[in-house]
Amino acid sequence: MSKKTSHDSDVSFIQALAELLRENDLTELQVKRDYAENDSLNVRVSRKMQTIVQQSMQAAPVAPAAAAAAPAAPAAPASDNVDPASHPGAVTSPMVGTVYMAAEPGAANFVSVGASVKEGDTLLIIEAMKTMNHIPAPRAGTVKRIMVEDGGAVEFGAPLVIIE
Repeated sequence: MSKKTSHDSDVSFIQALAELLRENDLTELQVKRDYAENDSLNVRVSRKMQTIVQQSMQAAPVAPAAAAAAPAAPAAPASDNVDPASHPGAVTSPMVGTVYMAAEPGAANFVSVGASVKEGDTLLIIEAMKTMNHIPAPRAGTVKRIMVEDGGAVEFGAPLVIIE
């Protein structure tokens, strides 16, 4: 009887995790719940980001028809026809985490648009699992674009900075 109650609470727990995932627009969540020495529940809930795919598929057919009605919508994709992650100077995120542009609150940002960087200079910090990971410049150049916001979440492979 107690196993059934435990199972029912596990199902409720997993449903709550799925709801948390959806409400906070997360892509993945992993939790381990220990009950006893040899009794635990390890749950990983993830979802595909279908919204992005659907938006890009809808943008092509809708943009020509809606060009006169909403000029602001096609303007952004027209200036960025290329995916920023595929730009040859793009520095992409090596992990999922939270981006910090400065070493501490109130300090100057590591880089800004137009700044020259040398190979190995810190561009920003990504906090992942309570660890601060300095993201170095892979090459020397000038920062042309910063693609993330301070304190914002970043996914693996997302473009962070463009250096030319």
